[in-house]
Amino acid sequence: MIEFLTIGITLGLSAGLAPGPLLTLVISETLKHDIKAGIKVALAPIITDSPIALLTLFIFTSLSQHLEILGVISIAGGFLILQMAIQNLRVKGVKAEIKEKETDSMLKGILVNFLSPHPYLFWISVGSPIVTRAAETGLAAAFGFVACLYGLLVGSKIAVAVLVGKSRELLSGRIYIYIMRFLGLVLIVLAIMLFREGIGLLS
Repeated sequence: MIEFLTIGITLGLSAGLAPGPLLTLVISETLKHDIKAGIKVALAPIITDSPIALLTLFIFTSLSQHLEILGVISIAGGFLILQMAIQNLRVKGVKAEIKEKETDSMLKGILVNFLSPHPYLFWISVGSPIVTRAAETGLAAAFGFVACLYGLLVGSKIAVAVLVGKSRELLSGRIYIYIMRFLGLVLIVLAIMLFREGIGLLS
């Protein structure tokens, strides 16, 4: 179970802090309005990802007897995680441009996340296989993985909103860069694990 909790924490923290449309929106809404607006955007994945996760889990479990397909999915997940790792290793900070005034931060966060391909790709190639594998050891492991994943994903974005509301230079500093590079190295290990599992299923 600890293995799945660790994976959930690593993926959640990495996805939560990685530069992207949603994190940029968290920062810009915080700077334009207040910390509360940034937090509203940070909560968007909880709303948008639930139907995506349920749909991909249903599809994945229906393919449980097709080991070759599962092997290909696992390898694809490895490449997705490897891409995340490379992005983390290359990160140099996050900047958000403040444009015109807008309202309804939560709705904007939902639209940005729902229209992004990342949640779909993640749950098809990484999330569903891990939840399925965790469920084989017990439902507690599966729920623990999901709880850690979204707890850290949303929690880290909320932390960013709070900290950016107090210090606008936070995400261009060395500490942020070092954290992202460390997470990048951990993600490389996870990608290797997915590659090995995929190759094992194919053989």
